[in-house]
Formats: sequence, C-alpha cells, structure tokens
Amino acid sequence: MKKYAIDIKWGFIFIAVTLLWMVLERLLGFHDQNIELHTIVTNLFFFPAVAVYVFGIRDKKKNFYQDEMTYFRGFKTGLIMTLVVTVFSPLTQILTVEVITPHYFSNMINFVVESGKMTQIQAEQYFNLKNYTLQTLVFSPLMGLVTAAVVAVFFKEKK
Repeated sequence: MKKYAIDIKWGFIFIAVTLLWMVLERLLGFHDQNIELHTIVTNLFFFPAVAVYVFGIRDKKKNFYQDEMTYFRGFKTGLIMTLVVTVFSPLTQILTVEVITPHYFSNMINFVVESGKMTQIQAEQYFNLKNYTLQTLVFSPLMGLVTAAVVAVFFKEKK
C-alpha cells in the first residue's frame, strides 16, 4: 500500500480541487445569477484537472522512482489517481449539490426551461442527483484514463 501512497494522495488532492472549483463557481454566481455562463466556466476545469495529474505523476517520478519513470509507471500512477477520484465521485457529487450549491438543480432546471432549451420534464430528468452521479461514474474514469495516458508521455525517461 505504501507504494501507492503518492497516487492516492493526488487522487484526494484532485477531489479537493474539484470541490474548491465548485465553491468558486458558486461564489462567482455561475450556479445562479450567471448560470447562462456555467457550461463555459465549468469546462475550464480541464486546466486544473490536467495540472493535478501533471503534479501527481511528477511527484511520483521524483519521490518514488528517483526520476526514472517508464510510460507504464506514469500511466499506472494516473490510473490509481483516477480510481480514487471515481470511487469517491458519488460523495463528491453529493457534497457539491447538497452542501456547496443546494439550489443548483432547481436553478438549472428553471434556466433551461425558461430559455427553451428543454422542457420541464426533460430538465427534471437530466438535472438531478441520480443522473449526475451516474454521469460522474462514467465520465471520471474515461477522462482520467485519457488524461493519464497523455500526461504519462511527458514523464517517461528519454533513452
């Protein structure tokens, strides 16, 4: 278990960064008065997400592999980070919509219905905890795998 401590630590750092991003979105009004910009702003999370993977894999390379890392080792580090993020994604989602921004779903439903993007029924079927939790259980591992695969390329030893 000790050999995975760095990977697990960075998985939890990713979760913390995700929750901080949600707090920032809420404080800046992207879950209520500026909700029309939410989709754009939430996609910007790509940058801190990739940065966490970069820092996590770099930490593992430097402090566990003494700067000698193969592609597979870097990818494996990213996979373990992804596993931590995925396992805790339902809890992260619950904390987001129940604690950080409890009116997000009702605000988003009102916005998409009033703007004519969805009907009331469509919006209620899409914007709810069950659907968002399912989405994160699918999206987290897919994006984590892709991110780990790409970031690991930059940390492998050059022969």
